[in-house]
Amino acid sequence: MTTNASWRNATSLLAGALLLAGCSDDKPTKAEKVAAASVPGAPPQGAADAAAKGAPASKVSESNDLVEFVYAYPEEAAQIPELARALDGDRATKRGTLIAAAQRDKAAAEKGEYPYRAHIYRQIWQRVTSTPRFLSLSAGVEMYTGGAHGMQTFDTLIWDRNRRKQLKPLDLFTSGEAFDTAIKDNFCGGIKRAKAAKGIAADEAPDSPFGKCPPASAQTVWLGSSDGRYLDRMTIAIAPYEIGPYAEGSYKINVPVTGALVKAVKAEFARDFLPIN
Repeated sequence: MTTNASWRNATSLLAGALLLAGCSDDKPTKAEKVAAASVPGAPPQGAADAAAKGAPASKVSESNDLVEFVYAYPEEAAQIPELARALDGDRATKRGTLIAAAQRDKAAAEKGEYPYRAHIYRQIWQRVTSTPRFLSLSAGVEMYTGGAHGMQTFDTLIWDRNRRKQLKPLDLFTSGEAFDTAIKDNFCGGIKRAKAAKGIAADEAPDSPFGKCPPASAQTVWLGSSDGRYLDRMTIAIAPYEIGPYAEGSYKINVPVTGALVKAVKAEFARDFLPIN
């Protein structure tokens, strides 16, 4: 049976490949296109353009002996043709990556005469907020590649209507270091409170792998708005293994948008933030 350590390494490699694919502007390779076409249900080319006309929410779901794949995004994203095309491309790339890995593992299982377990990838984009300038989306990602258990992680994006460009929340700040410095106390304090709410004492042993508060910039950042005009809310999503063992699960830490944080915002975006009083 796959150990937690080996599963974590395998999952990290798959997650890295999938998430990097989602953040990249590169087109799928020829091999990925072939793999994506090998199982029924791939979204047709031009789906984003068609969706933009009526702008329905978009969802592709398939399940068979090889894989289970679900990828969806909301109506607000479908209304933006460039963003819909990017998400359709991300969906096709991740589906192709999943199927290619599943085919390799199924062949290995048949050769080794052990059971094959269908691989799973589910990613559901949801609207966090929409302001005059930004559409902010969050996603939960669930993966399973045949090990002892699955894995959960997160994704994020910001659509800048002014620049007609897809961004990550950290792109709005002068640097990851400035972002971390501005929210460190609130973020680390929030982790301790979240652990306490689960009945878990924060591990602060210097030799512990979970003894230090991690940099918030290395986690998934979601930016929100309370009034639909300004960005004044923020949540940091933390996947399993980042601040505790798998059994602790994931965490979502709400962090206030303070004046100190707004000072770390790039000048071109500063007017789109509103600090708390």
